[in-house]
Amino acid sequence: MQEHKQFYIDGAWVASQGDQTLDVMNPATEEPIARISLGNQADVDAAVAAARAAFPSFSQTSRQERIDLLERVVAVYQKRMPEIAAAISDEMGAPTKLANMAQAPAGLGHLMTALNVLKDFEFEESIGSTLVVREPIGVCALITPWNWPMNQVTCKVAPALATGCTMVLKPSEVAPLSALIFAEVLEEAGVPKGVFNLVNGDGPGVGTALSVHPDVDMVSFTGSTRAGKAITKNAADTIKRVALELGGKSANILLDDVDFEKAVAGGVMGCMGNSGQSCNAPTRMLVPQDRMDEVAAIAKAAAERVKAGDPKAEDTTIGPVVSEVQWNKIQELIGKGLEEGAKLAAGGQGRPDGLNRGYFVRPTVFTHVNNDMTIAREEIFGPVLSILGYKDEADAVRIANDTRYGLSGYVSSADHERAVNVARQMRTGMVHVNGAPADNKAPFGGYKESGNGREWGKYGFEDFLEVKSIFGRTPRQK
Repeated sequence: MQEHKQFYIDGAWVASQGDQTLDVMNPATEEPIARISLGNQADVDAAVAAARAAFPSFSQTSRQERIDLLERVVAVYQKRMPEIAAAISDEMGAPTKLANMAQAPAGLGHLMTALNVLKDFEFEESIGSTLVVREPIGVCALITPWNWPMNQVTCKVAPALATGCTMVLKPSEVAPLSALIFAEVLEEAGVPKGVFNLVNGDGPGVGTALSVHPDVDMVSFTGSTRAGKAITKNAADTIKRVALELGGKSANILLDDVDFEKAVAGGVMGCMGNSGQSCNAPTRMLVPQDRMDEVAAIAKAAAERVKAGDPKAEDTTIGPVVSEVQWNKIQELIGKGLEEGAKLAAGGQGRPDGLNRGYFVRPTVFTHVNNDMTIAREEIFGPVLSILGYKDEADAVRIANDTRYGLSGYVSSADHERAVNVARQMRTGMVHVNGAPADNKAPFGGYKESGNGREWGKYGFEDFLEVKSIFGRTPRQK
């Protein structure tokens, strides 16, 4: 078993100042694969102090110096990407193919996007005689989840580096191994000491210590809405900026003119991907009420083609969910669906046939769901799809918006402009029209309890910048 008991602070790998440890579990085998130290207040203080000390010099680096730095980071990341993918597969259960084709490359994509944005980003503009300057906000606490580890680490670290901020990263303690490799990437790339620091730990220990710390200027958090609310309250006393990317319960509206065979099967796969562990997954499929039985048959067939199994097997579609805690929560919510009267079209409680260990969930589809049921309201974060019926287009929009979340949405129609018109009515930060993929140059983030910031591309720079007006930068005319 690997031992990872050091943190990366002030340009060096140092021992934790506490003695608490945690075993990192492989969710496919339920066996420990590594042991990490859990940081404490003293570790956080040391990391924040290092970031604070590095800020005056790093914040004044030139655009070209930061471009050169990011180019080196990209080069080293590319070299280490196979190791990063393997670590992600082991720590959170992603199938090897997904880890190599999506999980690890997502990190590279954000690094390259930030590099390209930095080359042309306008840090200064003139308004009359005033110079408006966008300058780095300061020391940033970056708290990331386990479901897309490198995607979330890099879409925070890359813009922080690009804008001249210094930082302390707390990756998920459930899936910390890829982040430790990423720290080695930054070290090899020559990130100046103190600019990037990593402290492993849990939310109550390290997450809270960072969010209340008086020398932290900004917190960027991705995770549950519950934790996001706690971080916001913790940060209030010091009026920190808090950027949140939280949960979702995204509606996938299939209008009455779509090719249902294609759209329903695609919606099932969109929900099931990454074992349903994506905050923007299309977990509520909305279909015309009078097509429900037809849709149920298509969805059942599609779900039965989803193979849960060994992440290293070639024919595996989805791996396990990340932990026993998650598995138990999903089982409970599937039970709620049954209790509240939804019809089970595929899957159900328990492990898939032939799997006796590992946190595997049966690909599950509920039909005849109404929007008051628990499975339509709560983020399940597993391969569980709820299919709801609507009366007409206006009813579909009403149901889609009847949620405390507002991260993403999906709409399909044979008439593209009709789909775009529905997309405009959806109260979400993003909408995918007719299966369009995400674009990491465009903003990612949500409305309502799905968060309050935007990541990705040039929009991802904004939360890491303060805006200053220098009045009279141009001498006044006499």
